Amino acid sequence: MLFRRTLRTSAAALVLLLPFAAACGNEAQAGSSSSVTLRVGATGWKVEEAVLKYAHLDNTPYQVRWSQFQGGDQQLQAIRAGALDLASSSEIPPVLAAADGKPGFEVVAVQRGATLNQEVVVPKDSKVTDIAGLKGKKVGYVQNTTAHYFLYELLKRAGLDWSDIDAKPLLPNDGLAALNGGGIDAFASYGTSIITAHQQGARTVGSGKDILSGNFLWSARDSVLESPAQKAAAADLIARITKAYAYVRDGHEDGFAKVTADATHQPLAQARKDLVDAQAQRPTQARTVGDDAVASQQKVADAFTELGSLKGHLDVKSFWTTALDADLRKAL
Repeated sequence: MLFRRTLRTSAAALVLLLPFAAACGNEAQAGSSSSVTLRVGATGWKVEEAVLKYAHLDNTPYQVRWSQFQGGDQQLQAIRAGALDLASSSEIPPVLAAADGKPGFEVVAVQRGATLNQEVVVPKDSKVTDIAGLKGKKVGYVQNTTAHYFLYELLKRAGLDWSDIDAKPLLPNDGLAALNGGGIDAFASYGTSIITAHQQGARTVGSGKDILSGNFLWSARDSVLESPAQKAAAADLIARITKAYAYVRDGHEDGFAKVTADATHQPLAQARKDLVDAQAQRPTQARTVGDDAVASQQKVADAFTELGSLKGHLDVKSFWTTALDADLRKAL
């Protein structure tokens, strides 16, 4: 059974919930204001902020301050340091961040998403053609992210151990530079770094598409869940992102593809194809906390225990909560 947090909700708090629910239905005035501010993390480019603006759903009755990071692990570090209220990540970063038993955050919702552009790539002139060919090679990977996990699983499927490669932990931009400069033989990464790698001629030798669950997690700082107003705002924001992607899928792909192409410096045709393919594979949409999502992350945690990244068994349900479920159901 999932860990549940008991919250005291006053009549005044219930009044606060109403404007946020209405706002999620786009009924609130764009000029409405509130003393509530959410500091929210984004990985890569600020796609969530962009899609809200594109879908005309950025008129929140609370303030949102977006901060850009190269990975979900950095977002969770910022939450633990008190610099963020809400973080988005794959299943992996919360596992590593909670390993000391004092996470300072809880996973409050799941955002289903595509697992495309999660790949192991090699330079165009490389003689490596598959994962088995990485034995003895220098392989860069983004530590404590989906790239770390799917690289490990791909190696296992190819009959290799982690020790069979010379693994080099690198940030996306650094890994891309190392791949192009000959510092590494292959690179496991995701998102814009993989898109850019292909633009520069890199080839795919392995993919995390069918290894990763497609569960991307929203984690909230503990103090957010203790504030009825911030909790309602967090639920509203997560729901707005789901509605924004529904708007994109409803015949507005071309416009958002242009936004994406401009932000990621890729050809418009490629940006549109990636967008359509991603939404076809797994439409972006939020879900409340469920046992299946917890079980999926437990599998990931067990893999990191095998890798030696965790000292022992980690029970992931200890940092999941259903505290946002009611607010999120209303907002969706």
